[in-house]
Order: sequence, then C-alpha cells, then structure tokens
Amino acid sequence: MFDIPKLPLEDWINTGVDRLSHYTGFFDAISNFIATIANAFQAVFDLLPVWLFITCLLVTTYYVRRAQKKWGLLIFELLGLLFIWNMGYWRDMTQTLTLVLTSCLLVYVLGIPLGVWMAKNKTVKLIVQPILDFMQTMPAFVYLIPAVAFFGIGTVPGVIASVIFAMPPTVRMTELGINNVPEELIEAADSYGSTSWQKLFKLQLPLAKNTIMSGMTQSLMLALSMVVIASMIGTLGLGTKVYFAVGRNNAGAGFTAGLAIVILAIILDRLSQSLRTPK
Repeated sequence: MFDIPKLPLEDWINTGVDRLSHYTGFFDAISNFIATIANAFQAVFDLLPVWLFITCLLVTTYYVRRAQKKWGLLIFELLGLLFIWNMGYWRDMTQTLTLVLTSCLLVYVLGIPLGVWMAKNKTVKLIVQPILDFMQTMPAFVYLIPAVAFFGIGTVPGVIASVIFAMPPTVRMTELGINNVPEELIEAADSYGSTSWQKLFKLQLPLAKNTIMSGMTQSLMLALSMVVIASMIGTLGLGTKVYFAVGRNNAGAGFTAGLAIVILAIILDRLSQSLRTPK
C-alpha cells in the first residue's frame, strides 16, 4: 500500500562495526587488560590442589555463615565439588569460575560508580536508563557478534559479552539503594555540615549496602548464565562441554556438565546471599 523504502539500518551498523574494528590498538589494549585479570584468576586456581581449593571454600563459607549455625551448605559444597572432580570437570569448573569472576569484577568496578552517578545526576539517569533497557532486553546471542569482531574468539570476548549482559542489575540497584535513603537522614547530615563525599561514604552507601549487594548477586547469576552462550565463541569451561554434548547428541555428557553448572550456581548464590545477611 505504501511504497516506503527500507531503512539501511543493517548497512549502517555493519559499516560502523567495520570502521571501529580498524582501531586494533585500542581493542588490543582492552583485550590484554582483561586477559591479564583472567589469567591471574586462572593461575591461582591452577596453583591450588583440589583438596586445598575445597578446604579454602569450606572455611570461607563457614566464616561468612558462622552466625547461622547451619551446616547444609557446607555439606552440599563438599559433595558438589567432589562430584565435579569425580566427573573430570575440575579444570572446566575453574575456567568457568574465571569467566564469572572476571566479568563480575568488571561489572562491579564499572557498575557501582555508574549507579551512584545516576542517583546524583538526573541527566545521567535520563541518558543511561534507556541504554540499560537496551542491554537487558537485547538477546544475549547478539552481543557475541561485535565481541568477536573487536576481540576475536576465546575468553576475552566471552567476558565482554558477559559484562554487557550482567551489568544492568548492579547499576539499577545501586541507584535505587542510594535514592531510597530517607530524606530526613540526608537533611540531618546536611545540618551537621557534611560534604557530598561524606554523605555518600558514611551514610548513603552503608544504608544502601543490602540493595546494592542484591544487584551484585543478580549480576553474578546473569554472568554465570552466559557460560554456555559464550562457549559458542571459544570460551572454555563447563559451557563448552554442554555445547559439544548438544552437537554430538550426547545427553549424558550434557546433563552431567549442566549439573556441574547448577552446583556452581547454587554455591555462588548462597555465598553471596550470606554476605548480605546481618551477622
């Protein structure tokens, strides 16, 4: 009915990606920076014998949950990690943990200051809010395309895609936590002559801690959910085992590798929940 020409949006995006991919020095610097963090995590995991890794995790869990007097998670961690070791997935599990921890470290370092900035500046919030909506609603597979174009294949593009996918909850919950601090307390701090930095670090961030940590936990789980998707661009770990099992129609291998991911997810989730539980 209407002869409206098709917008060349697809061509514009492809042209933009092609032009940006010529800045190899910039993307190589980012790639080297992320690879250094990931290699540091992996080196620590490779250095620790399995028994010592399990012992350290059990001691850490006992310490953060010592007030709860519950032993269920400790038993689950011991049996779950022994299961992963027995299945021959230990190295894959540490590679997955490296991907998740590297992604979360970048998410927290970038996301929390951005959330604070959004809470303090309405213009920033007006600009960042739709970007976060875009990041959360765009299918995760789409992030793999520019990640491969700019960073090649391997762990680094997997980390980049995971960071983009997992960052919105941390930013949103930080902004929410800061804005939910009662106005009476802000006015009381102002009446004592507190500066903006003093109000932020001594009042707003401590009161918003649980809300911020809730966002950090959501980001952690989203980063873990990218494990299988990131395996499609050569990121090693448990996701690779699942991806190969699907390609070979091997239900047993896919289920056991998937079970290892579930065990890791439960351990990380319960530990992060314990960190925000009052002692």
